[in-house]
Amino acid sequence: MTEKKQHITLTIDQHQVSVLEGTTVLEAAKKVGIDIPTLCHMKLHDMGIENKPAGCRVCVVEVEGRKNLAPSCVTLATEGMKIRTNSVRVLNARQTVLELILSDHPADCLVCIKSGNCDLQSMAQRFNIRNITYKGEQSTYREDFSPSVIREMDKCIMCRRCEMMCNQVQTVGALSGVNRGFMAVVSPAFEQDLQDSVCTFCGQCVAVCPTGALTEVNHTSDVIKSLADPRKTVIVQTAPAVRAALGEAFGLEPGTLVTGKLVSALKELGFEYVFDTDFAADLTIMEEGTEFLNRLNDFFSGNEKANLPILTSCCPAWVNFFEKQFPELKDIPSTARSPQQMFGAVAKNWFAKKIGVKREDLIVVSIMPCLAKKYECQRDEFKSNGDPDVNYVLTTRELARLIQLANIDFMALPDGEFDSPMGESTGAGVIFGTTGGVIEAAVRTAYELQTGKTLEKVDFEQLRGMEGLRHATIDFDGVPVHIGIAHGLGNARRLLESIQRGECNFHAIEIMSCPGGCIGGGGQPLHHGKSKILKARMAAIYREDSGKKLRKSHENPDIIRLYEEFLGKPLSHKAHELLHTNYFDRQVNFLEEN
Repeated sequence: MTEKKQHITLTIDQHQVSVLEGTTVLEAAKKVGIDIPTLCHMKLHDMGIENKPAGCRVCVVEVEGRKNLAPSCVTLATEGMKIRTNSVRVLNARQTVLELILSDHPADCLVCIKSGNCDLQSMAQRFNIRNITYKGEQSTYREDFSPSVIREMDKCIMCRRCEMMCNQVQTVGALSGVNRGFMAVVSPAFEQDLQDSVCTFCGQCVAVCPTGALTEVNHTSDVIKSLADPRKTVIVQTAPAVRAALGEAFGLEPGTLVTGKLVSALKELGFEYVFDTDFAADLTIMEEGTEFLNRLNDFFSGNEKANLPILTSCCPAWVNFFEKQFPELKDIPSTARSPQQMFGAVAKNWFAKKIGVKREDLIVVSIMPCLAKKYECQRDEFKSNGDPDVNYVLTTRELARLIQLANIDFMALPDGEFDSPMGESTGAGVIFGTTGGVIEAAVRTAYELQTGKTLEKVDFEQLRGMEGLRHATIDFDGVPVHIGIAHGLGNARRLLESIQRGECNFHAIEIMSCPGGCIGGGGQPLHHGKSKILKARMAAIYREDSGKKLRKSHENPDIIRLYEEFLGKPLSHKAHELLHTNYFDRQVNFLEEN
């Protein structure tokens, strides 16, 4: 039996507070409204994610009876403890620490992409630091450019947040502390380029970086040039998670849906057609769902070697992960492309002809919550004679900056409507933006296709939630279908290892790389470790789903028309050619190259 924790009482700045044993001083202080400043500490409560190396020493406090100041993020509260968080000694120590950090930091805030959204900058303002007391040599490192992420380690403060996310949460192992002393830095092994490492480009390192040391590759100027080119027709698709987070960049509360304003903003920017990636999500369900049913029926007909469980393939970071770390399982995931790439293929090979534009003169831009999408659109298999199906990807953060650059008053915009014929979507397409959403959308369609019966209740609450690993059994008219769900690549690893050991009896598994799914993508407005922001975005996604007239992918009239006019049927030869892909053993290549 687990021993019951006892309550203890301590005093913080003359405020008495009662907490459970094992509570840190930092957490205890929050209970009485005392905000102790932190830099390296970060905690996503609902997902068990916490970074507390106690390295920055910004959170130090004075404990009565102790000689040295104590870092509050790792110091446990004890009975009768008396703490000062604002003594002269504490304030002087924090200021000295910050001044030392700033002495080895580039003074280029005016041109830094994180300016105004930088934890170090905010901390310097909080402590009214106006001079760099300590001056001398600064550590310098070369910049590292990859398809998705830029590393400027001159701006690294060794908070180790990125390392924690990469190693403990995602279990990718691309980043670790190297060197010693003044030249210590977080880097891939042997300080190699990020693109030559096992990096999946999930962007979670960027999402938690408190400075401008890690940022996304910026395609904004390329998009602006395309919009200004009269020879090009520029269209845009926008992912479901974007509409649940973009408003945060304009001062709105997390979870505020801005779908209509998003459409209007994109039209104001000059995009000729504004489409919805949710349309392609519905298309994905038709292909992936049919593939799943074929494998499932193969299994139930007695083929014990049927290729199950099927794994969803919508997340490019997840695809990169299993190609590099589990290539022996590359035949298990669905061959269906992601919604982004399905949209690009349909746009370049069908829509371009409908509007009389050459493929190469149609520029497809994606607005995505994800940094791995930048990498995905550059993969060779998603190009035709060198012309990519998707030309450029902007993150939610990049779009917000572009809207501001274009002098658009986002809050004053009316609600616009997506264009046709690739703007119609169902609620099933919307929920792709959150963990559990892809498989729930698939179940809504697969149930009706398999049983021939109408699914009256489309909300599968058992598939929802924020638990990193979860499972559910769905009744397909008397046939139990076992489903697994994982978000965060560390959880994906545990699930894949259980498959390898023969312990898994799932028929289908959804995997998303980022905590919370796409709502927590590496390109979203920064959540600064606040899991309530992710929960608010998730709630917004389900609100939009519930407000849709159509909530099953196979009911989408534009999808039905696409199959009638162009694709034929799910898994047809044309569908395989344009909407499906193959996976590769990138682990061997990686080992050979290094």
